[in-house]
Parts: sequence; C-alpha cells; structure tokens
Amino acid sequence: MKAPREATASPCVVRRLAWAEEEVGSIAMPRGALRVVMGFGSGLTRRRDDPPGTFWAVGDRGPNLKAETLVERYGLERMREIEHADGAKVMPRLDLGPAIAKLRVVDDRVELLEVVRLTDAEGAPVSGLPVPQGEHARCEPAFDLDGCLLEPDPSGLDTEGIAALADGSFLVGDEFGPSLVRLDPQGQVEARFVPRGVTLEGARYPVRPCLPAIAAKRQINRGFEAIALSPDGCWLYLAFQSPLAHPDEAAHDGACHVRLWRLDAATLEVAGQYLYLLDAPESFARDMAEGPLARNDLKVSELACLGEDRLLVLERGSHTTKIYEVRLSDDRLLAPEHLDLATRPTVEELSCQGSPLPQLAKALLFTSDDAPEIGPDLEGMVVLSSSELLLVNDNDFGVEGAETGFWVVEFANPELG
Repeated sequence: MKAPREATASPCVVRRLAWAEEEVGSIAMPRGALRVVMGFGSGLTRRRDDPPGTFWAVGDRGPNLKAETLVERYGLERMREIEHADGAKVMPRLDLGPAIAKLRVVDDRVELLEVVRLTDAEGAPVSGLPVPQGEHARCEPAFDLDGCLLEPDPSGLDTEGIAALADGSFLVGDEFGPSLVRLDPQGQVEARFVPRGVTLEGARYPVRPCLPAIAAKRQINRGFEAIALSPDGCWLYLAFQSPLAHPDEAAHDGACHVRLWRLDAATLEVAGQYLYLLDAPESFARDMAEGPLARNDLKVSELACLGEDRLLVLERGSHTTKIYEVRLSDDRLLAPEHLDLATRPTVEELSCQGSPLPQLAKALLFTSDDAPEIGPDLEGMVVLSSSELLLVNDNDFGVEGAETGFWVVEFANPELG
C-alpha cells in the first residue's frame, strides 16, 4: 500500500545548539583509537512543571558496533570470525550501560546538569547486555573485543524511549523484551513490564508479565523505542519501532504499518490499538541519495504528545527524518482480535497484501530533506514551547565518529500548542 502524497511541511527556522561532547575513554586499535563519548540521544521528554528549557534524555544499552565495522574501520581482523552471526554486536565498554540525563537549553547551547545511571533493586548498575532469548523472542548475540560470546543478562536493558512522570519517576521503553520499565527518581528499577509468557528468570528486580504477548513478536532489535505521556498523565502512548515479525520475518519485511498503542498509564492495559502507515521508501530523498532504501529500513523512533490523543510521530530512514502529526480517534481503532496472537491473517500479513486497514491520517509538519544542516540518525524529540521543537541524534557513543547534535526547529506559527 502506497503512502499518501506528502503535504508541504510547515514554515520553520532551524538552528543548531552548542554541545560539549564528553569523552570517556579510547581503545587502541590497529587503525587508530576507538574513541568513546557519552550518548544521550535515544529519547527526550519533559514534565509540564519542569523549568523552561529543562528536559530529560535517555541513552541506550551502551557502546556497540557491528563486527564488520571493527574490521573495516578499525582493522580488527579477528572480528571476521563473527561477521556473519545474525544480528551480532560487539560491546567494548560494558561499564557504560543505560543512563538518563537532565539537561537544559541556555541561550544557544545545551548544558548537562546531571547523569543518572540505571540501577537494579540492590543499587548495582544495570547492564546493556541482551536478555536470554527463548520462545518469546529472538535476541541479538553480544561479543567482547576478543570475539568471545558474552553471557546474556536477564536484567539487561536497551533503553530507547523515555517519559517523565509528575511524581519524579520515569517510564522507559526497552527494545530487548520488549518492555516498559518503571524507574524511581534516582534511576532505580522498580519494575519491568514484559509480554505475557516472558519470565526473565534471575532478573535483579521485579518482572511483571502483563503486556500483550503479541509484543514479543517484535523484529529483532526493533522493540519499544517511542513512548510519550498525555499531559494529564492518564495515558501512555507507545509505538513499535517497525512492523512486527508476525507470524514471521517475511511479514516484517513486507509490511508497511506500525502498531501504536494507547495504554492506561496506571495499569498499562492496552485501551486502544492503531496503525501508523510508513511512507514509501522513495520519498526519503536524502537516504535515496546515499543508496538503496528498503521498506524494512524505515523506523518510528520517537513520539511527543501535544494533547490527549494528539501526537507527533518521528519517522525516519537514516538521513531523512519526517515529523507527522496524528490524531487518534475511535473510527481508526483496530479490531480487538488483532491483539490476539492466534488471529490470522495478522495485521502484518494484511499490510503485505495491501488489504484495507484503518490507518491513522498523517499531517506532515517537518522533513529534514528541507533542512540539510540537520544530521542523520535523529531519535529524540521534545516540545519546548508552542512553536519550538528540540531534536537530537543518536551518536552511538561516538564509536563510529558521530557527534551529538541538538537542533531547535522553530515554527512560524504555534503549531505545537
């Protein structure tokens, strides 16, 4: 099914904010040093009563690279032995795991105010190692710099989205489980909410299998990346990063609809399921200029809530990022049986077939194809005011040379009010 033709994006001005990258070490490699810096670009949020310009950010599991990157960029030939391991990642600094940060915009710069490392029930740091895989989900294997397989960690998290609650606590979205994780104001895990049927035995905090079992059908490394809280705190909105691999990976590769949930923020029960239609790959101009772009390369990486059932959706390839406004309504609800694992054909199969589905209407607000000064890999988005949106890229902890960039998009009209 083809995406509707895009409307013209809203008039806006873009400016980049200054940011001091914090280097946390380097590792000697045959072709030069592998430099590691802090990374907080996986998701952004703010509370209604936060001071103006103050916001929160989350980093992901920690520094990780593909084996082929270590071979081609850094000359680490021993990594060739694991190049073809499906989804394999090399994790060179296990001490740099999931963390959140408090930041503030001051004039034309972003200041780091505080870093909060995520900890387990006993106060020990939570790792970014993948959880054990099983019937519930496939998980990518992780290796060290010697090419040795690292043991999975049932407490491990790949934190990719964040919502700040009024009481000072946080909810973060995790790609591994996939799961939602409740943190106290100090970053300690109070509970991890996983799909029914997932146990994570040995986790060092409470694990509650209360989410629909269908969530475990997420494509490998494509779990919960986009979450946002309604202004009154009653609803949590959640989008999968891409179509589910349901019933199989072929369905993920061919589908063009992403599931978006509205959950009761108190119980995490799904109150509504909707479908977001991804744009056609050829409409991502900057990505197409870099080379082929497939449907399964597209992702939903962030949500921001403008009001009850009114959302901004960050949809991207790598170089092109688009921001759409969507409004949830009862006439676009997906039938309840599509939360059931047993329902056939699945939403993803119907999407592959081009069958009619009750997808959300989309209104284009911004595309980085019109703003070449904005870099690739945008994953974080937060509303600063009725006319200002803040975007940040995921720098992957600098292991491939990327730098963190913060950009303010200021609209000519109060689009975000």
